[in-house]
Amino acid sequence: MNAPMVFYILGHVLRIEGIFMLLPALTGLIYNEKQGLVFLILAVALFFIGFLLSFKRPENTTIYLKEGCVITALSWIWMSFFGALPFFISKEIPSLIDAIFETVSGFTTTGASILANAESLCHASQFWRCFTHWIGGMGVLVFLLAIIPMSGGSNINLMRAESPGPSVGKLVPKMRQTAALLYLIYFFLTSLEVLFLVIGRMPLFDSICTAFATAGTGGFGVYKDSLASQTAYIQWVATVFMVLFGVNFNFYFFLLYKHVKKAVKMTEIRAYFAVLFASSALITLNTLHQMESVSGAIRHASFQVASIMTTTGFASYDFDLWPEPSRVILVILMFIGACAGSTGGGIKVSRFMILIRSIRKELRSYVYPKSVSKITIDGSPVEHEVVRSVNVYFITFFLCFTASVFIVSFDNMGLITSFTAVAATINNIGPGLELAGPTQNYASFSVLSKITMIFDMLAGRLELFPMLMLFNPKLYLSKPLFSKRVK
Repeated sequence: MNAPMVFYILGHVLRIEGIFMLLPALTGLIYNEKQGLVFLILAVALFFIGFLLSFKRPENTTIYLKEGCVITALSWIWMSFFGALPFFISKEIPSLIDAIFETVSGFTTTGASILANAESLCHASQFWRCFTHWIGGMGVLVFLLAIIPMSGGSNINLMRAESPGPSVGKLVPKMRQTAALLYLIYFFLTSLEVLFLVIGRMPLFDSICTAFATAGTGGFGVYKDSLASQTAYIQWVATVFMVLFGVNFNFYFFLLYKHVKKAVKMTEIRAYFAVLFASSALITLNTLHQMESVSGAIRHASFQVASIMTTTGFASYDFDLWPEPSRVILVILMFIGACAGSTGGGIKVSRFMILIRSIRKELRSYVYPKSVSKITIDGSPVEHEVVRSVNVYFITFFLCFTASVFIVSFDNMGLITSFTAVAATINNIGPGLELAGPTQNYASFSVLSKITMIFDMLAGRLELFPMLMLFNPKLYLSKPLFSKRVK
């Protein structure tokens, strides 16, 4: 393994996190809060440590997929640990495990919180808490690729290890241009949401924090009731932007470069919107008797479907009080998730499309044993390697999920609580049902359960395998590999 390159990139990651911490430090200065000094000291310390690790560029800058997985997993672990220190040092979250849980939940855009009242945080901490969503939404390594020149085509392995979805490719010939383009779209949509929220008379600070949480599909709110107390206009704005950030960013690339036909033909996008509209309609009909009006039923159903399917985790209503069919639909949406190549979590719409078409192909082979057929997406055949990786992902996902539910069940909080808490964390959603519901928090879980869910949040955000690679003993015992580079 190319260890010098691993530490070189980890150094850059710490430097970037140090620079990012200057923003909450500035926020503390604006609001005259002493916690801002904590962020400033840590920002300087992280930048200095990162500089020591990255000031000398390694001679061998090749990054194989193995290094990409290790770098990605370690980067997110380091970011989460150092990102938790401001909460712990300032005693706003006195438990280190709780501080790490909150920060991991932020960076992985999960939104599961141990805080009973988020409004008790100072402005600097509130800003950092929501800003972690924005950082983690697109990925810090994507940001790193966008601003730091890194030679070698193997850099795509960093993006593949960090980006959600079954496959990642270049939108433009150069990897750096692809990363920069993604962040340009990301920044534009975030700024647009801030504008619409301010128009709706939400205070600027709250608008920025809410937009961060929506853009990263994270769901940390600045209000203790999430967005339940906000106006219908604010809730509709949040709904629209949650849906937009759950879309595959290739769709925006095609629109940006006027490839409208390619954008319209994206099967995953059509399936994504079909599931959104169908689920919203079913929940609207099922909850109509509980709402004050038809428009209110449509609004809350659309909001919660968008929130759960894009794995944002905002709440406009206590959906734990909804009838059983509506709650079951939401649990199913937890697993489906958003599109590949979006900021959303979950298993992803594209994986379910490939799985369903694989089943259909298998059934067809029973009727026509000698037939030869290909699975196609958007008119192009899906390679066998992609189908195989999707099948392996499903098996690995449910093994991790089952093991986590078993561990969490020792807290004796009930099957629904344990099941949905793990589903909400491994799918990066946030709220589950009952004791992990939208009006509850994760503070009452044991330390073991919190550590399990910390792993689940990281594994879910990084598509499982980068985190699982850290437990592979061959990674540390094997000699450097010079095998064929993964393209």
